[in-house]
Amino acid sequence: MKLTPVGKAVIVIALLIAAFFSVRRFAPGLLDKIVPAARTREAVVPAKANLPDLPTSAAPAANRTVAMPGARPGCTDKPEVRFYHWAWNAQMGLMFATGGPQSTDGSLMCKNGVNLKFVREDDSGKMQEALIAFANDLKSGQSNPTKGAYFVAIMGDGSATFLKGLNDTLKRLGPEYMAKVVGSAGYSRGEDKFMGLPEWKANPAASKGGLAAGVLRDGDWNIAQKWLGDNGLCNNPDEKTWDPGCMNWVAASDYIDAAEKYVAGYCEDRPVVSGGKRTGETRHVCVNGVVTWTPGDVTVAQKRGGLVSLASTREYSSQMPNVIIGIDKWMKDNRPTVEGMLKATLDGGDAVKTSSDALHKAAEVSAAVYKEAGSGPDYWEKYFDVVNERDKQGQRVTLGGSAVNNLADDLLLFGLAQGSSNLFAATYTVFGDIVKQQYPDLVPSYYPVNDVLDTSYLQSIASQAAPAQTAVAAAERPTFSASEPVRNVVSRKSWSINFQTGNARLTSEAERQLQQLLRDLLVANATAVEIHGHTDNVGSPQANMQLSESRAFAVKQWLEQQSPANFPEGRVRVFSHGQQNPVVPNSSDANRARNRRVEIVIGTTGGG
Repeated sequence: MKLTPVGKAVIVIALLIAAFFSVRRFAPGLLDKIVPAARTREAVVPAKANLPDLPTSAAPAANRTVAMPGARPGCTDKPEVRFYHWAWNAQMGLMFATGGPQSTDGSLMCKNGVNLKFVREDDSGKMQEALIAFANDLKSGQSNPTKGAYFVAIMGDGSATFLKGLNDTLKRLGPEYMAKVVGSAGYSRGEDKFMGLPEWKANPAASKGGLAAGVLRDGDWNIAQKWLGDNGLCNNPDEKTWDPGCMNWVAASDYIDAAEKYVAGYCEDRPVVSGGKRTGETRHVCVNGVVTWTPGDVTVAQKRGGLVSLASTREYSSQMPNVIIGIDKWMKDNRPTVEGMLKATLDGGDAVKTSSDALHKAAEVSAAVYKEAGSGPDYWEKYFDVVNERDKQGQRVTLGGSAVNNLADDLLLFGLAQGSSNLFAATYTVFGDIVKQQYPDLVPSYYPVNDVLDTSYLQSIASQAAPAQTAVAAAERPTFSASEPVRNVVSRKSWSINFQTGNARLTSEAERQLQQLLRDLLVANATAVEIHGHTDNVGSPQANMQLSESRAFAVKQWLEQQSPANFPEGRVRVFSHGQQNPVVPNSSDANRARNRRVEIVIGTTGGG
């Protein structure tokens, strides 16, 4: 078959995109040689993104009897639907639903008419390449392409970057060939983390000059960016230099390589920079931090130890949903298959939530599918929940932790449940903005969430489900008690929310600020929120105390009105300080403006 000029251009662009993302994941340092930076970028504090601690246990809450999938091949009369994925415990429901590496007899997938075949692919660039290959064959007239991926699953907080590079290529085939998110199998709830020295946890400023290993611009890197931003610390985006006042990075090929670099005591000699300029000095620096996920965190703890979790998806529980992505045209042309795949996945999630037998079966399937060396069914089952154990140096560390989704969880995630906001849109936007801020040359923009999300499949499933399956109460949500104080502060940030002079009425500028705060707290969906009101010294102390309380309550009420399901009773607490705690002397108009502030503290009420 002769290729058209458009076809040739698409293939060339596809190869370039695939090469770019393969280099980004497997040899990130090579990018500087391919596309050298014009100058060293000055380190900046990452944009803040307040995220959550969800006090959940992934273990089944009940132990109902569920039908087990068989072991023999099933529904082989159906077209093979290839699903590319990482090794990730958030997919336990999907594993149970399929019954094996490919749909088995009696599985939920076969019951819903889907012959699903798993393909493990840890390289996100190759996932993009597989979607492009699929779309090209679809464009050429194949209704069920034999090459490439029908679906892929990635981290939701990294999807803005993933879909930007991918859809820039796919839309050349036509807008109907763009990739879209259609659902989620679960969440990371602890296993993805930023690990660092214990003194960094006690005093975040002690991390200045740290050198962390990780996959840059990936989901785990996002955790570190959020932690840095929350604590007002800067990030050096240039992995070729070392800034003593910021967090610095070693580019790892994948999450296992990141852990192994710390275990091996990896070091480099780097030029020293300050304010984005080289000082002429060179410093020998060694990896003392890691961003990774299970089994990477287990590798760090068992092979060397000495690091603790600074922040993870246990605290930032809404940050990292698993998201399922497919090609828009094929999905619209094959709506029953898409809905069947999603329904089976979510029913599988419900089974894993409520049956220890289903969880064990899902772990068996995970071991068969992932083929991770030294990791059998017991391993995947153990680290599905958060585990607290001693590392090689004897200190306590938390490892693992994921959660699966049922239908109600997906409805809550995508803002389809009554009184809820779109949590996926919040994490997509928050972390898309961070990557754009830190790497404006590589990711100058990303697609609006409405261009890459299609919830119509979930809505169709919900319309046919029993009311109990779609109720907000059926979703996994944190509970709060106003009498339980915040014991572990995750972040503390001052917001300049403008009120009308002398009262608690919000200005139009305040509304814009509050929309950003709302997104941040939706991603931090499971932390308790303290709102601390402060004033300047104009007026009497008594009047200012009342004014600060009124303004803090105004913020609380605004948040609760915007998204009642995500700000339930007891989550948001108010504290008034009046003029008692100025951050600068009230000696000028500019200083008094700084003292008129609302401080947002997010944290957990548990002791873990």
